[in-house]
Amino acid sequence: MRIVVFGANGPTGRLLTGRALAAAHDVVAVTRRPDEFPIEHDRLTVFGGDVRQANSFDVAVAGADVVLSTLGVPYSKEPIDTYSVGVANIVAAMHRNNIRRIAVVSSNAVAPQRYADAGFLFNRVLQPYVTRVMGKTLYDDMRRMESLLAATDLEWTIVRPGGLYELPAVTDYTMVEGQADRRYTARIDLAASLLRLAEEDGFVRKIVSVATTTDNPSLLQLIRTEAMGKS
Repeated sequence: MRIVVFGANGPTGRLLTGRALAAAHDVVAVTRRPDEFPIEHDRLTVFGGDVRQANSFDVAVAGADVVLSTLGVPYSKEPIDTYSVGVANIVAAMHRNNIRRIAVVSSNAVAPQRYADAGFLFNRVLQPYVTRVMGKTLYDDMRRMESLLAATDLEWTIVRPGGLYELPAVTDYTMVEGQADRRYTARIDLAASLLRLAEEDGFVRKIVSVATTTDNPSLLQLIRTEAMGKS
């Protein structure tokens, strides 16, 4: 299988690229900084392209079986449009090249909910601040991205992880349609779920949640991660 990964140079994109190569797939890693990409492999093509520039990556997607987007940008008070503009350009390139399958990373923060195990501080203070203030422009653009993708005729899946953090190995994570009653997602589990969607074609034209159920971070660790704007 030939897999194109957008946002390949981010933390999740690198994990996804590595797992796809280990599973014997051909991978095209699209990044604005190809010289900084740390992975080398016979089945890997590193392509310098910018999702914000239409027609800059048609060569990269040509011949692909599936497109996976792990685009990520930091929080900002300024308007953000990387997700919506980027995915619009990706969709256009897919149509030009007759590619049907795409999965994109969004966030469970685009539709925040209260969690039974979270307590007052998370549900009433931290989550509203992150979603309505610190991350407002980012999550607004993720919603635009989701709406844009859902309006296409492609075989799309929107993946909503929780608060992202690091673990060394894939866990027995859960992936369910709609919302999961879990707050956190290890990046390695997110990468594994994206590859699973590419290989199995599950959850077509669905929104899914991916959640890690073991070794979750503390609230303090989550705050630190959110404050640093990691994606």
